[in-house]
Amino acid sequence: MKILVIGSGGREHALAWRLSQPEHIEKVYVAPGNGGTQVGKLENLPITDFEELASFVQTEQIALTVVGPEAPLAAGIVDFFSEKGLPIFGPRKAAAQLESSKDYAKAFMFRHHIPTAEYATFSDAKKAHDYLNQHPAPIVIKADGLAAGKGVIVAMTDEQAHQAVDDMLEGNSMGQAGSRVVIEEFLEGEEASFIVLSDGKNILPLATSQDHKRLKDHDEGPNTGGMGAYSPAPIVSDTLHRRIMKEVIEPSIQGMAKDGLPYTGFLYAGLMIGPGDDEHRSIKVLEFNCRMGDPETQPIMMRIKNDFSKVLCLACNGKLNEAHIEWDPRTALGVVLAAPGYPEKPVTGQVITHLPSPNEHLCVFYAGTKLNENKELISSGGRVLCVTALGDSVESTRHAVYQAIADIHFPDCQYRTDIAWRALKRS
Repeated sequence: MKILVIGSGGREHALAWRLSQPEHIEKVYVAPGNGGTQVGKLENLPITDFEELASFVQTEQIALTVVGPEAPLAAGIVDFFSEKGLPIFGPRKAAAQLESSKDYAKAFMFRHHIPTAEYATFSDAKKAHDYLNQHPAPIVIKADGLAAGKGVIVAMTDEQAHQAVDDMLEGNSMGQAGSRVVIEEFLEGEEASFIVLSDGKNILPLATSQDHKRLKDHDEGPNTGGMGAYSPAPIVSDTLHRRIMKEVIEPSIQGMAKDGLPYTGFLYAGLMIGPGDDEHRSIKVLEFNCRMGDPETQPIMMRIKNDFSKVLCLACNGKLNEAHIEWDPRTALGVVLAAPGYPEKPVTGQVITHLPSPNEHLCVFYAGTKLNENKELISSGGRVLCVTALGDSVESTRHAVYQAIADIHFPDCQYRTDIAWRALKRS
């Protein structure tokens, strides 16, 4: 059996790695892939054009295509493949608006009574400033469109809020993605990532996880695509898990079906969980993503023990109710190594050496990397590596990750030293 994974990041490396484990998998192609997705059964496919990808799938008799990032989903790759009768896992373009438009997602949630923050949407800077004058900081400013995880400004002062509006609507800082902004009520609490698979009707939740969005320790600095994650997330108790499924996930899948847009693929709900006891504390959706999170995917894939390709094939055939996932009960934790200058102006082209050899407890997933003409691994993007380990406790797993990071030579790389601090505090 051959599989195609669309994308080039750490999420796609982790997906391809997990999918390649069973003996019956002959090859996993990654398009276009990165410096790490070309070992063992993994092979890079330097193609991004939909027509060329579909032709390759037909010629090579690829059994399943899995879409990693949001951009091809928003561009309609699932529609394109489906019209040709090619099995592909992901939402169609219209359904992917849950991520490609913050305004669409907020309107959807209000329409279907899914808990989320109050909001207003603007394309006119003056009206946005008038709204901010009536709703003082702290407040959240979001680019409406896709911005690679960097389109959210949590403004703690009025000055920051007004500056964010000017930057997006008048300064074009986010390009087309920021030509419209969503201004949201600031929510306090603890964040968690809740990711499920859906075949349009049936739902299968993945293991819980928690991401770390801010660049620096103590949750300081600008928002990024994610600087580290771990699974499971202790904040999500059995009681909260039940409530999230009932109050957020099920109404979302049912709501999409009612709107005539059956949702198939991964659905990621970024949640803010308020204080209090688990039966009564607030659960509100910060965002929807129409794919797995990055870097949440890396620790989640480390914990899957059975054949994930069978799960995805059942989902593609509308039989997700027949699927199950066997989870390793241990903790998995990943820390992202980012380029100097990330997220604003990452420095690329730096040689990376002394990477640890992978084993059953440790794996380095590659993201913004490529091989140069001398076959050296060099950085080619903002987030470069995600060092991920599996262990008996949060503390021991974290120690293993940072011990591995200490051996890696990557000039002036940035990484947080406090990943999973909330879990450690809780324990």
